[in-house]
Amino acid sequence: MSAKLSVLQQLPADLDRERLPKHVAVIMDGNGRWAKRQGLPRIMGHRRGVSALKDLLRCCNDWGIQALTTYAFSTENWGRPLEEVDFLMSLFEGKLRQELQDMVDEGVKIKFIGNLAALPQSLQAEIERSVAATQDNQGIRFTVATNYGGRQEIVQAARAIALQVQEGKLQPEEIDEALFKSYLYTADVCDPDLLIRTSGEMRISNFMLWQIAYAEIYITDTFWPDFDRAEFHRALYAYQQRSRRFGKV
Repeated sequence: MSAKLSVLQQLPADLDRERLPKHVAVIMDGNGRWAKRQGLPRIMGHRRGVSALKDLLRCCNDWGIQALTTYAFSTENWGRPLEEVDFLMSLFEGKLRQELQDMVDEGVKIKFIGNLAALPQSLQAEIERSVAATQDNQGIRFTVATNYGGRQEIVQAARAIALQVQEGKLQPEEIDEALFKSYLYTADVCDPDLLIRTSGEMRISNFMLWQIAYAEIYITDTFWPDFDRAEFHRALYAYQQRSRRFGKV
């Protein structure tokens, strides 16, 4: 291992390991604008964005972040040009197949959340294969939100709970926040401590509406393909300068 690589893998000295976020969520925005600025087709921005995601996942693993959730494709993204949507589906499938062995070797446990039934059958098969291959891994929990919408998630949870009440298996007075959370896609992972959005947009775009209730939000003007370890370092440093009071004094 080179000395330079070893340094990159080490947690920066100005970060407190004890105060790292356990769970980081990322809205990966700006691929198309990055490509336009480079004079390239939009699809090249998505390809470069996948490389940025791979590096962030490894960085989280190296630095001791327990969980990473990324917004890969929203329920609204179907409204993009058909050529771009088809490319994204093909890119997801190809990269999953290509990167699976590395994820297995590096202890990554991958999960997909969203309405996966609407995805192409070949992509669904690749998703099932990757989830099965990594289900026993003990490293970072990597969750990919695909065909995901926060409102959709809350509605499906409400429907599932309502059905339990209708069938007499649950009483209305038993419904509390803990029970509701157990019906969400992310029931098996802690809520995000830090939400990062790239490209400077000041909105959460229907992402993890329930889960980010108390997350610290960090916005950077950097487009996603340029979001590297130095940018992540800045986000974590900013996070550690904040006082998380959760409504208390």
